[in-house]
Amino acid sequence: MEVALNKLVPAQWAKDGTFHHTMEGEDDMPAHVKSSLMGPSLNIPIRNGRLALGTWQGIYLNEHRDQGGWGGGHTRRIIITLQGQA
Repeated sequence: MEVALNKLVPAQWAKDGTFHHTMEGEDDMPAHVKSSLMGPSLNIPIRNGRLALGTWQGIYLNEHRDQGGWGGGHTRRIIITLQGQA
């Protein structure tokens, strides 16, 4: 997935003037675009107490930054919300 996203949104765009928002590093604006393409959330059905994924489906966490934000690093939190009937 990373290779495909890098072809869709090349890091070079931060250097050639395509992106002007590079205050947090050259990978900042490409990361915003990649994140927009992937989306901020995911809905996964649960059946009989298990994830109802297809044979070739999986859940992947993508980090689009190489350099990290302000201060040279950042942390991520994952929030899981369960909804439905028991």
